[in-house]
Amino acid sequence: MTRPMQVIGPDGELMTIADLPPPETRRWVIRRKAKVVAAVRGGLISLEEACQRYRLSVEEFLGWQRMIERHGVPGLRVTRIQHYRAADTWTTFDPNLAQRQQVPKRAED
Repeated sequence: MTRPMQVIGPDGELMTIADLPPPETRRWVIRRKAKVVAAVRGGLISLEEACQRYRLSVEEFLGWQRMIERHGVPGLRVTRIQHYRAADTWTTFDPNLAQRQQVPKRAED
């Protein structure tokens, strides 16, 4: 099976291996995450290669992919992840957990 030499990137432009983030990438901005997801989806690199190249867990990569599927590229923004996760799950409010613990006063107060 031959791999494509280029795929369509997250911005609609053609993308090659040379357009991928460098393997030593440590700061994952949304644009870089989206490029890696597009490369794997398009067959430019395999999931295994992406995880090995960028030292990612499969779960982390699949999380990026899931956020793109559900919320588009902006879903990859780290500051939005908690917002999206909260919207995807049911939570209940327990007033007993929300109360502050009473701290006993010290004798000299």
